[in-house]
Amino acid sequence: MREPTMVVGADSNAAAAGGADGSPLPPPMSSPPQAVVERLKDYGQEHVFGLWDELSPDERLHLVKDIQSLDLSRIDRIIRCSLRSQGLPVAAIEPVPESCVSSVEERTMEERERWWKMGLKAISEGKLAVLLLSGGQGTRLGSSDPKGCFNIGLPSGKSLFQLQAERILCVQRLAAQAKNEGSVTIHWYVMTSPFTDDATRKFFESHKYFGLEADQVTFFQQGTQPCISKDGRYIMETPFKNILGGVKVLKQFYLVAKSPDGNGGVYTALKSSRLLEDMAARGIKYVDCYGVDNALVRVADPTFLGYFIDKGVAAAAKVVKKAYPQEKVGVFVRRGKGGPLTVVEYSELDSSLASAVNQQTGRLRFCWSNVCLHMFTLDFLSQVADDLEKDGIYHLAEKKVPSIHGYTMGLKLEQFVFDAFPYAPSTALFEVLREEEFAPVKNANGSNYDTPDSARLLVLRLHTRWVVAAGGFLTHSVPLYATGVEVSPLCSYTGENLESICRGRTFHAPCEIAF
Repeated sequence: MREPTMVVGADSNAAAAGGADGSPLPPPMSSPPQAVVERLKDYGQEHVFGLWDELSPDERLHLVKDIQSLDLSRIDRIIRCSLRSQGLPVAAIEPVPESCVSSVEERTMEERERWWKMGLKAISEGKLAVLLLSGGQGTRLGSSDPKGCFNIGLPSGKSLFQLQAERILCVQRLAAQAKNEGSVTIHWYVMTSPFTDDATRKFFESHKYFGLEADQVTFFQQGTQPCISKDGRYIMETPFKNILGGVKVLKQFYLVAKSPDGNGGVYTALKSSRLLEDMAARGIKYVDCYGVDNALVRVADPTFLGYFIDKGVAAAAKVVKKAYPQEKVGVFVRRGKGGPLTVVEYSELDSSLASAVNQQTGRLRFCWSNVCLHMFTLDFLSQVADDLEKDGIYHLAEKKVPSIHGYTMGLKLEQFVFDAFPYAPSTALFEVLREEEFAPVKNANGSNYDTPDSARLLVLRLHTRWVVAAGGFLTHSVPLYATGVEVSPLCSYTGENLESICRGRTFHAPCEIAF
């Protein structure tokens, strides 16, 4: 959300001068359209015209257009359902049954190889799509760019977007080799937000889609929701507008404050943009869904896909063991006796439950951490979009919101991607090793955790282990693993096929190993 403005004096002659594109604007309005006023009254939002007499003709026009762009009845239902749900009791939680989890220690080499082959076969048949959640900016990283543009400081200088694109290229090659004929294409659906869409598209274009074909990447935007006060009334703001190309002329408009509707907005966005139909037309059956800020994400993982197909479930998630009771991660739980699997955020988990230990396994009773690595059937995605829309319940996040009075405490309406799981008829969890698949990039360097530095170190340590296992040697002037080597995703996906490149060779760290 942009900074609130000071009053800078809107151009009252703008209506006469015409619109930004040179087209004539409608005649000035002395009062708000009566039909719009009546609709706002129906939903208790008539205060949005409270400063009408103080607005210029141009400001009045933009305010009316802003209100007319809103689906007032839908927003009203969401606000009422979401506020009402906050006071309702929730069912008690139970640990996830062991039968729902494939843990690392239980998996055999034969199972892994079988799932790998099953996954590659489905990919070679065009049945898998990849869905990237990348609506966020790198604000906490000190950048206003989309988070996927961020360079965590690897020897290659590659951005998160590039690392993920090259992993897709690698899986395509592996699937084509397994098929032993032709080429394989994995379609990549990239969800942006109104704040990152243009910059994301331009970044992909300027980097020639990182080696992918332009027509195998589809961008679409998540939605926004009004920011509201605790009694459900829209918060109004006056964001700056740059209206004259290279000349910095700042202009005030009086509008409803809005924010992105959370990464769970992906379900509504897929439906409204008709991309679920697009997927079906392409023959896609399975969708690999993940967040952009994981430097070790195994995009289009054949093993995970093979496991998912083998289990025959509607939804699945990769999980890691919770590192310690107070770790700030959501965990999968069963909601109610025999109820569905869902995610409980760390802030909602009672400290005694968070610390409880399963005496049989020695693990925390609630130990399976959600790391935003999901797999869905296309049929389930089509169903859950309708279910979530019907229920209309959003999470209410109390945050500072820019308003006409400066920053004020308000509520942002958000859905989370894991909100889909309670609607799944069947769900399976697939444990992965944190040090192999989870390197989050959330906070600026200098923070205590999840920084570009910590993510870079995790990548270099993993790739160093790959190189050593493949018979390579490292030289470095600092302690082992303080730096390391980076293996290009174009060389290897999980450390395979490195012997011919590494055996008997010495690499001076830090460096990138590439074709």
